[in-house]
Formats: sequence, C-alpha cells, structure tokens
Amino acid sequence: MPAAIRSLALVVNARKTGAADLAQSLLATADKLGVTVRSTDQFPVPQNFLADCDACCVIGGDGTLLGIAADAARGQIPIIGVNRGYLGFLTTLSADEAPRQFQEILAGKFQISHRSLIQCRIDCDDTPLTLTALNDIVIKDERNSQLVRLEVYADDQLVTDYFSDGLIVSTPTGSTAYNLSAGGPLIHPDAAVIAMTPICPHTLSNRSIIFRDDVRLRIRNRDPQARLLVAADGRQNPILCESKPFEITLAPMRLPLVQHADYAHFSVVRKKLNWSGSHGPITE
Repeated sequence: MPAAIRSLALVVNARKTGAADLAQSLLATADKLGVTVRSTDQFPVPQNFLADCDACCVIGGDGTLLGIAADAARGQIPIIGVNRGYLGFLTTLSADEAPRQFQEILAGKFQISHRSLIQCRIDCDDTPLTLTALNDIVIKDERNSQLVRLEVYADDQLVTDYFSDGLIVSTPTGSTAYNLSAGGPLIHPDAAVIAMTPICPHTLSNRSIIFRDDVRLRIRNRDPQARLLVAADGRQNPILCESKPFEITLAPMRLPLVQHADYAHFSVVRKKLNWSGSHGPITE
C-alpha cells in the first residue's frame, strides 16, 4: 500500500459550481489528519507550486487536471482528481464520493495508474519547441475551416497523405476525448500504443491506426497555402515554420494518477458513456 500523504498541493477551479465549497470541506479533512496543504485557484498555477508535495489534488474538470499534468509528471507528483466538471474520465472522484474517499486516500488507501504522455517536437529554425500532452496532439489549419494535406511517416515508412480537417494523435488515456468524438477507438489506459485518427477525412477508407508505443511519427504539411496549428491537450500553438515536419513520440515520463482502492476502469467507462445492458454476473 502506498505511504500516507503528509503534504498536499490543492488546485481549485473556482469557476466550477461547488468547487470552492468542496475545497473547504477537503481542507478541513486534511487539517484533521495533520496534512500540510498549500492551495491556489490561479491558473496556470504558480511556478514550482507542486515542489516538495507528496500529491496534488485537483478540483474541477478534466481540463483543469490536463493543465497541470505535465508539471506533475516532471516532478512525479501523483494527482488526485475530484470532478466538478462534465464527464470526468480523469477526475474520477465525484463530489459525493470525495469526502469519504479523500480521507482514505490521504491515509494511503489508493492505487496509482501510470499514464503515458505524448510529446510533439517542432524544429523552428534554432528554437525547437516541445509540447507535452496527456490526452492528445491535434494538428489542424489555423483558420479551423480549411482542409489540410498532411503526409505521415511511421519511423521511416510512409503511411499515407491525409486530406482532412486534421489529425488527432492520442494516448490511451486520451482515447475517450477528441479521438472518441472523431470516431476513434476506445483504448485501455494500460495499453502500450499510440492512436492516430483523421478528422473528417475526404477518403472514406481512412480510419484510425494503432501504432506500438515506441513509434516515431513524422507529420509534414503538404499544402503551401495552409497555416497549421498544433494543440497539446487543447492548448493551441500556431506554427510558423511550415516546411519542417513535426515529430511525435511518447514522452519519457509518465503521469502518476491516483485512483481509489476499488477503482475499475470499465466501470467508469460504462457510467460515463451510459452503456446499457445487464451488468450482473452470468448464471447458468
């Protein structure tokens, strides 16, 4: 069993209904257990906010957690996600569950899921840019209404040219996000793969491709009139060096994501996606 949490960083998205009140309740629980807490409702969080903490608790939606995921992964700070947003695939503790399960988690009764991150390297002149994402890297036209033509290589092998609204390159964790909305596959978060899904491709046979986790994808803009935008977990970055390919790989680090002791992935998927059917055991 993991060690008890003695110091905690608390990130509160005050724009979410009920987040501030829930934060006060969790702060009282932490104080009762003698846990040292530093809290903020600033976003992005202050520099080095997570330093020297045993864990970070995020109260908000999945977007709030995504905004701090790279910092937490670099410091290997486990994240506890409490949902005050919409679906909450990452912030898996509900407001109703949080008071009881938060106390158990602080006492060390939890499990950690080590989630893959993806990174995109863009060599612009002498200033290379590296973007890191927990869910996905999305490549589109900057104007968002234009088709793009993107050439994709997997290692040194040509995959194809895509004529589409863009491409989504997703981790298993991100398979339930934009990838799923674009018709991509659901992937178990422990799977060692990367998914690539075209957005509204003009060749109807273009479908998602699943690559092994150590693949090196190179993506090049084949339309000189297009101005591309690369988004890492929704954070948009206009790209000015159109002639250079982007290189996408898994990041060398993983995000430690805290889950309560009885967490079950497919139970969450059934609940969040409203899957129907009988969920009881089959009896003879």
